Amino acid sequence: MEEERVFEEVKVGEKIKELREKKGLSLKDLAELTGFSTALLSQMENHLVSPSLGTIIKLARALGVRVGDFLGETEGEPFTIVRKEERKKVSRFASKDGVKYGYSYESLGFDKKDRHMEPFIVTLEPATIPTTKTSVHEGEEFIFVLEGEMEVILGNHKDVLYPGDSIYYDSTIPHRVQCHQNKVTKILAVLYAPNP
Repeated sequence: MEEERVFEEVKVGEKIKELREKKGLSLKDLAELTGFSTALLSQMENHLVSPSLGTIIKLARALGVRVGDFLGETEGEPFTIVRKEERKKVSRFASKDGVKYGYSYESLGFDKKDRHMEPFIVTLEPATIPTTKTSVHEGEEFIFVLEGEMEVILGNHKDVLYPGDSIYYDSTIPHRVQCHQNKVTKILAVLYAPNP
């Protein structure tokens, strides 16, 4: 019987701190570049809050690095094949106590050099702490619903997508996606982020 392998868990907070310090920036400097508070940045670096995908894109632009740098990637190759058991997984927690924040994501494109798209399998979970915050960042997003039901908020528009449904939008529109009616939902999300 083949032994089951565990996804590699990525500690994004440590990478944020490492990349910030490598650029010689203080928390205050990074706050001014991103618009995030120093308190929030400190919480991210100390694993009290995990950043969303949109937040990681904003941080990458502000630091002049690739999104993959937060996932501990190398310079990579001109192509990449990611086997199911090799995905890099990032879970979002609201505190060290492990309170669920609403989703976890697995990188499908890591180690592809010079990429402009970031493909992920995202599992949306009912959030212990509901949020009304939306995300805004440069680029575009494409989402395809694999399982469950996904609620999407785009500006003043709200809709529910079901398995087989998809949505493609400019991520400069304030947006949020979450599971609908507390049903765990799995989606394929592809984010396009122009180079900083």
